[in-house]
Amino acid sequence: MGLFNFFEKKENTVVNEEKSIPWKRLTRIEQLDEIVEASKQKPVAIFKHSTTCGISRMVLRNFENNYSIPEGKISLYYLDLRAFREVSNETGYRFQVIHESPQLLVIKNGVAVYHASHHNIHAADLERFL
Repeated sequence: MGLFNFFEKKENTVVNEEKSIPWKRLTRIEQLDEIVEASKQKPVAIFKHSTTCGISRMVLRNFENNYSIPEGKISLYYLDLRAFREVSNETGYRFQVIHESPQLLVIKNGVAVYHASHHNIHAADLERFL
């Protein structure tokens, strides 16, 4: 490398692309009725996240980094369970799933067909429900 090559732009520079996750915010109990109806057409996933929990934050980050489902194949909802506690409680009741955080639920034909929590949450697991 010569002195003048030092300032040249390198061709093999890695560029970090920001992934755009198609989250829909789950903030109202009435949205659960919409989720039930929508799940009759395509699967719906609900990610229940605690904004004050380090484990939840890590699991969410890993989920988002590994999410690769093409848009339109699944509806993806994000629930901040600290801000929307009533919605979180109703979600567990409606879909008969004991509350955990973080937690991922998959709804098909109006019922929970899958749920996982903590380090058992993997974005790749959603592909089997498409």
